[in-house]
Amino acid sequence: MSDSPLSSRTVLVTGATSGIGYETARQLAERGATVLVHGRTAEEAQAATARLVATAGVQSAQLHPYGADFSHLDEVEALARAVVSARPHLDVLVNNAGMAAPERHTVTADGNEIAFQVNFLAHYLLTCLLEPALTSDPSGRVVNVSSALHRTASIQWSDPNRSRSYSRLAAYAQSQLALTVFAADPRVTAVSVHPGVCDTTLLLLYAHEGSSPAEGAAHVVRVCDPAVEIVNGAYYDRDVRVEPAPAATEDRTVKRLNKLADLLVGRSA
Repeated sequence: MSDSPLSSRTVLVTGATSGIGYETARQLAERGATVLVHGRTAEEAQAATARLVATAGVQSAQLHPYGADFSHLDEVEALARAVVSARPHLDVLVNNAGMAAPERHTVTADGNEIAFQVNFLAHYLLTCLLEPALTSDPSGRVVNVSSALHRTASIQWSDPNRSRSYSRLAAYAQSQLALTVFAADPRVTAVSVHPGVCDTTLLLLYAHEGSSPAEGAAHVVRVCDPAVEIVNGAYYDRDVRVEPAPAATEDRTVKRLNKLADLLVGRSA
C-alpha cells in the first residue's frame, strides 16, 4: 500500500456516502490516500467513514468526514473554509456529488434550479474556493464526474433555471454539460470522466441495468493517480480519452459559463 503513488495524497470526494462516490473513497483509501469524505450531512459522512473502517479495512486516521448540503451555497462555503484550514495542501478534488433533476421544477433558497446548483454551481464554487489549496503543488488536479448525457445538452444562457420550459432530463443534461465545460477552465488542472452507466440512483435516467459502482469508481480513481498523466480539460469515457461535446472545448463558452456561474453563486469577478 505504501508504495502506491496515492499513499501521500489527500483527496476530497464529494457525494462520498453512496454509489460511485463511496466506492471512489474506498478505492482511494485502500491505496493509501487520505480521503476527505463529504456527505450531505455530517452524520451521513460520519456513517460512511465508519462503514469504510468496518468493511474495507481502512485506517480511521485516513478518513475525515465533512457535511455540506449543496442545495445551500453557504454550506458549500463553510465546507471550503473547513477544508482549507485543515488541509492547506489538497492534491485532488473529486466533484462527484450529484442528483437527478426532480419531476417538478425546483428552485433552491439561493434562487437556482436545484440540479444545476447541486451538480454544477456548488462544485464550481467549491473548486474556486479550494483553488489555493489545489494549486499549492503543480500536480494538484480536479476530477469532475460527468455523464455522456452532456452531449444531449445545451446551456440555456438566458434562462439557466429553465423556468420557461422545464424537463428533468434537459435540466440534468445541462448540469452535466456545465460540469464538463468547467474542466477546460485553465485555473486548475481538471478533467471530466464519464464512469459508464452504473447501477446507482441516477440509473433511471439512462437504462435498466448498469455496471457496478465499483467499476465506475475505478475509472475515477485512475485519473486521481499522479502517475497517470492528464491533459487539462480532457474528457474520458471510462478510461479512454474522447472528444467531449464541441461546447466543452470552446474558450468563449468556458468564459461565458464562468461569468454566469460567478453571477449565480454571488462571486464578484
